[in-house]
Amino acid sequence: MDWVVAAAAFVLVAYGRLWTHTRHLVTLVHESGHAVVALATGRRLNSITLHSDTSGLTVSSGKPTGPGMIATAAAGYLAPAILGLLIAALVEADRTMWAMWLALGILALMLLYIRNWFGLLVVAVAGVAVAAILWRAPERVQQSAALLAGWFMLFAAPRTALELWSHRRRRRSRNTDADILARLTHIPAVIWVAIFLTLNLGALGLGAWWLGADTVVQRSQ
Repeated sequence: MDWVVAAAAFVLVAYGRLWTHTRHLVTLVHESGHAVVALATGRRLNSITLHSDTSGLTVSSGKPTGPGMIATAAAGYLAPAILGLLIAALVEADRTMWAMWLALGILALMLLYIRNWFGLLVVAVAGVAVAAILWRAPERVQQSAALLAGWFMLFAAPRTALELWSHRRRRRSRNTDADILARLTHIPAVIWVAIFLTLNLGALGLGAWWLGADTVVQRSQ
């Protein structure tokens, strides 16, 4: 059953027509990554916007250079993989409810700083869905939903890094997170894209190992 959930998550990422819709959730997590790290490093979080083309923008103020700004800029493309790993770890430890509360916490943070109507709609729909599962669904459904979310984020993270590489190559954009990091660190943007992809693939492998090992243990019992 767990591998059926993993396959469903893969389809949500791999099938283009679905991805145009499900990617909004990845953008939400991407921007929340910027937001959480900005606050954690002492920056002032000003606003978050989510757009219908699946792009987003998080604006914070503070020192324009230094470790805090670098960490904030790097957090977006790593956030889905980190969230996927956290969910995988919680599910593997039989702490599915914690995963649900983690999702609600992220959505609550987003709600405080969202500054456009479309972004508010995305957060509201996601919040209603998580709350309904948390308070109305049986335990098995909660576990399957958490697994789906975890696998989805783990699969989505490498795809967004590949899309970043494609976007920079096709449009020659110089305003991406990788380009911001290049200006801050003097490390070429293409290296940052490679770092994102490598770390996200590593997270996918680790998450698959955790969840796969748990499935093997369950079958052997």
